[in-house]
Amino acid sequence: MADSVNTLPFFYGNITREDAEDYLRQAGMGNGLYLLRQSRNYLGGFALSVSYSGRCYHYTIEREPSEMYAIAGGKSHRNPVDVIDYHSQEMDGLVCLLKKPCNRPRNMQPKVGPFEDLKEKLIREYVKQTWNLQGAALEQAIISQRPQLEKLIATTAHEKMPWFHGIITREDSESRLQNGSRTNGKFLIRQRDTNGSYALCLLHEGQVMHYRIDRDRTGKLSIPDGKKFDTLWQLVEHYSYKPDGLLRVLTHPCQRPDGEISKNAHNKLMHGYRKPVIYIGRGSRHNTTDNLNPYETRLPNNQAAKAMPMDTEVYESPYADPDELRSSTVDRSHLFLEDGELGSGNFGTVMKGIYKMRKTEKSVAVKILKNDDNNPSVREEMLREANVMQQLDNPYIVRMIGICEAENLMLVMELAELGPLNKFLQKNKQTSIKNLTELVHQVSMGMKYLEEHNFVHRDLAARNVLLVTQHYAKISDFGLSKAVGEDQNYYKAKGHGKWPVKWYAPECINYFKFSSKSDVWSFGVLMWEAYSYGQKPYKGMKGNDVLQMIESGKRMDAPLNCPPEMYDLMRTCWEYKADIRPGFAVVEPRLREYYYDIAQ
Repeated sequence: MADSVNTLPFFYGNITREDAEDYLRQAGMGNGLYLLRQSRNYLGGFALSVSYSGRCYHYTIEREPSEMYAIAGGKSHRNPVDVIDYHSQEMDGLVCLLKKPCNRPRNMQPKVGPFEDLKEKLIREYVKQTWNLQGAALEQAIISQRPQLEKLIATTAHEKMPWFHGIITREDSESRLQNGSRTNGKFLIRQRDTNGSYALCLLHEGQVMHYRIDRDRTGKLSIPDGKKFDTLWQLVEHYSYKPDGLLRVLTHPCQRPDGEISKNAHNKLMHGYRKPVIYIGRGSRHNTTDNLNPYETRLPNNQAAKAMPMDTEVYESPYADPDELRSSTVDRSHLFLEDGELGSGNFGTVMKGIYKMRKTEKSVAVKILKNDDNNPSVREEMLREANVMQQLDNPYIVRMIGICEAENLMLVMELAELGPLNKFLQKNKQTSIKNLTELVHQVSMGMKYLEEHNFVHRDLAARNVLLVTQHYAKISDFGLSKAVGEDQNYYKAKGHGKWPVKWYAPECINYFKFSSKSDVWSFGVLMWEAYSYGQKPYKGMKGNDVLQMIESGKRMDAPLNCPPEMYDLMRTCWEYKADIRPGFAVVEPRLREYYYDIAQ
């Protein structure tokens, strides 16, 4: 497949997204102008770069385990060319149809990445030594086994790299980086354990930063909430040209002591592929409600520095008392309510409280059911909400601590001191676009988690996003949420309830049909609320008027001073047909890329 793609005149090889945008600009940036390039984070994958309305959009084409190719959330095809042919006829989640290829300049060949030459050398060495082949037989073995060989070599090649130091302690890594030249951007990668977890250690202004690298369920590697990669060398290559949330780009590999790993790496490489142990999730240590931006960490001099969450105890969950949290109940004698309401509703009130644990005590929010013997359904609804929340564990979702059965039924939850996003923004209109985008992106990460776990929220709105700090948002209010079975991708309601119609997709109102795609519609409305600083959507309109407006093809205008990129994304979320609407697997990376662009 790689050889046939190389012959395409619009395939540029291993170029960066910035290079791709330069070539599209040089070719005139016409709507639907496109080029194909090699993915720099997915093995065997590609990236499609498209221009539309003066902007560049980038879509990853992943190679699936079945050897088919697809844009995330889209249809599978036999090869990247078929993907392009399909999107020449159908938008299906793209910003526009693919209309004209942006061919390479005359005499320019597709760019070969820095790993390609090393890869070929390692493949030949492996085949030659494993099967003792030479000449034509060697070439035939490489051709017939290339996909498997490339994966084998790519996923173990880091052990031959000078920046990989194997299993060493945190202290040893700091000592090695501090020895010799102390160049900003000097780095190494160490192995934290035998479960597929690593740490990227980076020297900055004389201090060593430790970024944790974990594997997800699919085996992909990433710094928490960062871009995902199939291999460590792809991760290093990416952060060597773009900081993308790190303090700085990686500049100089810290050489490991001579011969320390090479023999061990050679033996692993020569005796077959060792399947990596998959490390699932990040655990609760990152579910911080400390008074921090979740993109920040503390340096030794106590100054906050812009970075992704790191390998540091600062990010231990404030509710990290595992023995107590194994229980889903809270002892009333450990719960102390304070004066003053945080909020109220049909169910009762929300009070601030103190939860005294064995090791510490924490501020909490307590949802208290009012005594109403005539309405047992309210109790059932609260218990249902508690059941949903107890199944969720994500840094951007309000954590359920437990149920307390006492004078009233009480739900004990994490406290988000600054309250609902819409009310905060109404009072803080000086909040920067960067800050708004940061918060909206965090919501998209929480929603992507729900999508991956087959949960439909059904009440996503700015009023149900709570702020721990001005830089840290969490999704709340799961009273309408539903878990969707793995054999279906939507929930069918039995009839209308007291529904937030202005946040609902057309299929919800017309057919009572709810899915992650209808949550995406609601997310578009939430984005509008955020960039309008908490204004009410469709102000002055009734539910029927809103529905008629949507059915006629009209949508809300962009909020004042809203970035056009963000309004474009809202409009994409408001596609009438659910199957055309992108999922959060597509929405979240677009927000992340835009946030990183403006954050730098």
